[in-house]
Amino acid sequence: MHSRAARPVLAVVTAVATGALGLTGCAAAPDPGTVTVLNSATDTAEHNKNQKFFDRCARPLGLRVEQLSVPADQVSSKALRMASSHSLPDILELDGSELPQFALTGGLRPLSGLGVAAAGFSRSAVSLGSYQGTRYGVARSANSLALYYNPDLLAKAGVEPPRTWAGLRTTARKLTGGGTYGLAFSAGPDADGVYQFLPFFWSAGGDEARLDGGGGAAALGLWQQLVADRSVSKAVVNWNQQDVNDQFVAGRAAMMINGPWQVPVLAAQQKTKWAVATIPVPKAGGTAVAPIGGTVMTVPKSDAPERERNAAKILNCLNSPANQLAWGQATNNVPTRTAAARSYAERNPKLAPFTELVATARSRTARVGTRWPVVGDALAGAFQSVLTGRSSPEQALERAQQQASAGK
Repeated sequence: MHSRAARPVLAVVTAVATGALGLTGCAAAPDPGTVTVLNSATDTAEHNKNQKFFDRCARPLGLRVEQLSVPADQVSSKALRMASSHSLPDILELDGSELPQFALTGGLRPLSGLGVAAAGFSRSAVSLGSYQGTRYGVARSANSLALYYNPDLLAKAGVEPPRTWAGLRTTARKLTGGGTYGLAFSAGPDADGVYQFLPFFWSAGGDEARLDGGGGAAALGLWQQLVADRSVSKAVVNWNQQDVNDQFVAGRAAMMINGPWQVPVLAAQQKTKWAVATIPVPKAGGTAVAPIGGTVMTVPKSDAPERERNAAKILNCLNSPANQLAWGQATNNVPTRTAAARSYAERNPKLAPFTELVATARSRTARVGTRWPVVGDALAGAFQSVLTGRSSPEQALERAQQQASAGK
């Protein structure tokens, strides 16, 4: 799934600044031959899928891996409680947007010192696992957003998947009618809405470090125009990404912005036809810049070097080209090694646009670091204000910048 807003981590930073993470240790670990992992794989199928790969890597090393899985929004608070009781796991899997807050505490081990491979990974993937130039986490796969479309509806309307913003408006209008909107996206006042706005914001030259100083107004203007054209429902201000997929599956939207986590649902549909294209850009020839999402595996500092070394061995194995490719196939996510990503695109041509988008994707925290939650909230306020007719794009971004600055 995509990355979350990472709010719970702010509490962690405050509490951990006293040294809770620095004390770490794995005193409560079951035995020296067990590598413990804290992650959010609470879904039984996902948990078992993970275990299969962990076992594949652990057995040749004479080790076993034990997963502790909690809901995604509880990973941070669980890690804090484990830190205070000196029982942090050997591997802590965090949402990419949460890594800066944990790295700030000094409780994570830089991966370079553990010999965790760095060569061959995409620049966007390295950025996702880094804080202030130091690599603390490794992502074995990543995801982003793309334009899904119903090829039957486009064929009936005599249109092709749009490549530019002008084309998006024209195509969406032609696809609208008979209870079907041309396009659906999430513009909810939360992480889902912000995640979906970023491809438009960044592709237009928007700057999260200076919200009112770039192409952001044009991106807001596009969303405003799409709703004004009535080719996008006014209800998008209340939709999360699952709601968007529901609209598409029900035939109430001919196109949608969404991620590869929707593939299992879409693939199970008998009636709904779907295909994927890259996200339209402001002008022909431009590059779509979308957010990179996913989790990163980190190694908390421990007073047992052998445990850290075992964790590093597991990470290196999980991120071999073959294992990354197999994991990507199993999860519909793009491998973060560039060679494995190319193989993935060849084997999964239907999802190849995601490979292209992930290659140019950006980490939300790369420029603003631990300030991202405040910046994300400010952006959400901006598009909500514009889409509900309370302010112009320019006014909304001026207010958003003031809000982001005040939240430093």
